[in-house]
Amino acid sequence: MIHLTPADYKTMPWANGKGVTVEMLRVDGEAGLKWRLSRASVVENGPFSIFPGIERNLTVITGPGFDLVGDQRLQARPLVPVAFAGDVAIAAEGVAAPSDDFNVMTARGLPLPEVSVLDGAAQLGAGGTLAIFALAAATVNGQALGRYDLVLTETAAQINGAVIAVRLFG
Repeated sequence: MIHLTPADYKTMPWANGKGVTVEMLRVDGEAGLKWRLSRASVVENGPFSIFPGIERNLTVITGPGFDLVGDQRLQARPLVPVAFAGDVAIAAEGVAAPSDDFNVMTARGLPLPEVSVLDGAAQLGAGGTLAIFALAAATVNGQALGRYDLVLTETAAQINGAVIAVRLFG
């Protein structure tokens, strides 16, 4: 089990220059990005960066949320994961107040990640890589996590607390 804290994360500007991303973990393969976990703040209406060949999943973790508008309109609401293609033009609309979000990016061609928001006690079976992001103090397999800590494991996980659990494949 790998335990990362905010001190381990890297801050970088958005590809479109309109904000910053806190990259928690990035895994690359021979063809480039396999998957990435990050946090960002949406503070105003505007376009999202384009990521060719990438599938995205966004979960608002603080704030009221906003709409994602492009070929279709998607609602990004608190603690409800929403998936969309990274290479389609999409913009945030209806930003009434800042919203922080947790992001999962995976290379197209890999199985889509399973993203769920859990609150309380839960048992997750083994399979793929489990990434568990603590929304508040929590425990994973008895190990204490602080707010915004991230745990990665290839084994089953006993969770207690408010977390976003991501199962990644490939």
